[in-house]
Amino acid sequence: MSKLFSPYTIKDVTFKNRIVMSPMCMYSCMDEDGKVTDWHRVHYTSRAVGQVGLIIVEATAVTPQGRISVHDLGIWSDEHIEGLAELVRLSHQHGAKIGIQLAHAGRKATVDGPIIAPSAIPFNENMKTPAAMTAEQIEETIAAFREGARRAKAAGFDVVEIHAAHGYLINQFLSPLSNHRHDTYGGDRDRRYRFLQEVIEAVKEEWDGPLFVRISASDYHPEGLTVDDYVYYAQKMKAQGVDLIDCSSGGVVPAKINVYPGYQVPFAEKIRAEANIATGAVGLITSGWQAEEILQNERADLVFLARELLRDPYWPRRAAQELNMQIEGPRQYERAW
Repeated sequence: MSKLFSPYTIKDVTFKNRIVMSPMCMYSCMDEDGKVTDWHRVHYTSRAVGQVGLIIVEATAVTPQGRISVHDLGIWSDEHIEGLAELVRLSHQHGAKIGIQLAHAGRKATVDGPIIAPSAIPFNENMKTPAAMTAEQIEETIAAFREGARRAKAAGFDVVEIHAAHGYLINQFLSPLSNHRHDTYGGDRDRRYRFLQEVIEAVKEEWDGPLFVRISASDYHPEGLTVDDYVYYAQKMKAQGVDLIDCSSGGVVPAKINVYPGYQVPFAEKIRAEANIATGAVGLITSGWQAEEILQNERADLVFLARELLRDPYWPRRAAQELNMQIEGPRQYERAW
């Protein structure tokens, strides 16, 4: 039995295989209202038909101000629940589990009006200078994550993932490169962790299902965070009840990254071994054999694919052929499967 095609259970949710579709922004809410469109219905359901075990919906903004762009999906209003519930229903029809990534862009937001961040430091010279968040704005944003989790539960999602990576708001609080605060939310790494700690606490008030956190395990900067810092943070997250760390990297400051197949897998491997928590491996994973190696050598528990699933929504079938596995497809496709 291929490990890639073996089931995996977290709490009372079982994924039929270890293949996960990474959250990838589609920037397709053309009415700028954050609501699910026909594009999302086709895009996500295609991967469910293609036999992905777990689909994670793109970064979904917990406030309008926290969108990366005005075309992002949103979960800041109860009006968003109906469309998101439809994505859940369509994915479940084809045997896939589905999660949602709760997000706030912080200083990387490109919406009109003021933007907020831990400190008044722009990402680069081409982007706005954010306002340093007040205590009241911090409290309101944490509450927005809690409300996002409530709506995710109402929509029927199987997994919630908190977006603490890629230089967005939570990542900005964690990194000393973007957090220059002198209050209880900045300074040493414990105080920089406080915002994420309180977001997790707030989400868990509404959500008791599988909880993932996506991290950027390296800032790729000599004065930034390294994977060793994230081993420490992962231990804290595990103590709070987080089930899995989704191990990406980069994005908090402009950086040159040496990219090659599997380049981020060592982050998942180290955090899994040293923090004793389940991890997801990401980063130019393109073949079934590559994914199988990661799992067989216990470098991660789940394999997250991004661009490869954009290129081929039926990648699981191709991986199964590589690994000499037979997997079920839709009944309607049996004559070809």
